[in-house]
Amino acid sequence: MSQFQLEIQLVASVVAAVCALPGAFLILRKMAMMSDAISHAILPGIVIAFFLTESLSSPLLIMGGALTGLLTVALVEWLRKTNLVREDAAIGLVFSTLFAIGIIMIAQFARDVHLDTDAVLLGELAFVPFDRLIIAGRDIGPQALYSSGSVGLLCAGFITLFYKELKLSTFDSALATTLGFIPGVLHYLLMGFVSMTAVAAFDAVGSVLVIALMIGPPASAYLLTNRLSRMLIYSVLLAIIAAITGYWLAYLLNASIAGCMAVMVGVQFGILFCIAPQQGLLSTRARQRNQRWQFAIKMLVIHLMQHENTPEAVQECRIDHLQDHLEWEEAFAEGVISRAASQKLLRTVGETLELTPSGRQLAQEAIVHI
Repeated sequence: MSQFQLEIQLVASVVAAVCALPGAFLILRKMAMMSDAISHAILPGIVIAFFLTESLSSPLLIMGGALTGLLTVALVEWLRKTNLVREDAAIGLVFSTLFAIGIIMIAQFARDVHLDTDAVLLGELAFVPFDRLIIAGRDIGPQALYSSGSVGLLCAGFITLFYKELKLSTFDSALATTLGFIPGVLHYLLMGFVSMTAVAAFDAVGSVLVIALMIGPPASAYLLTNRLSRMLIYSVLLAIIAAITGYWLAYLLNASIAGCMAVMVGVQFGILFCIAPQQGLLSTRARQRNQRWQFAIKMLVIHLMQHENTPEAVQECRIDHLQDHLEWEEAFAEGVISRAASQKLLRTVGETLELTPSGRQLAQEAIVHI
């Protein structure tokens, strides 16, 4: 493997990890659309900062983009509070307007600069190794690695320092306000870091992959755990895996690196959506089937207990009578009886069913909870 390939994968992994950290909070706060808005709306801030510095490597580009991201959040909040438009409509109005302004500024004033619309939308990770960071005449690696890594460290430090406050304001903002944590300030600080993350990743991967990396891995991690601390770790790991596998897919297909990474993010989510242990589609279906059987078993033991030691018990407790009384199909009735017998809740005596002590106890508990 060449140094060129290693540097691309390293930068992609760092960018993916950095995007996944604040993305986890966006998912939990049900603000996934905000990542789309910010990743597009930061464009005017980047362009204005470039006009002031005349350098694509200036750290002021990150500050300009971050300020524009905060402006986006403020405008969305202001429009939402007017009660004239819904939040999703406000996001659409703000980010499309700011993004269009950025595109117009590029087209009119920066035509000869490597700040074109293709780079804005798609980025180009293949060019990352050519943009070097040189200090005191010494080449220390791709510039994107250090810009993204620095923002990542700041973001990780912010989350670590205010983890309890962020957790509380995310799940119970009213309680956070009561305890004096000022969730509004935490919200804008978080959105500021989301903006900085988007700007740091902007030139390398483009806005499309920024959105995919901010939302895809955290959404996949959310299928694996309900604990915030684990979700943050899983988000970072899944983002790195998607970045590396996406690179090799692009290498094999000779296709867009950013595009293949976004595809792998989607594939990753699709797989976990189906097979996640607790919240996956297959486990959910299996749990629903099991609940259906357990409910039917409770109906059966309640039926048997109600007719136990009564004159009609001989008829009501017959196996073939269940199909008429409970309106069960023959195959389903046999399945319920088989499962109840395996759980030692009843036993078969000739053509009739009798409850065991365990079955009688289950019936009594089920009646109490009805």
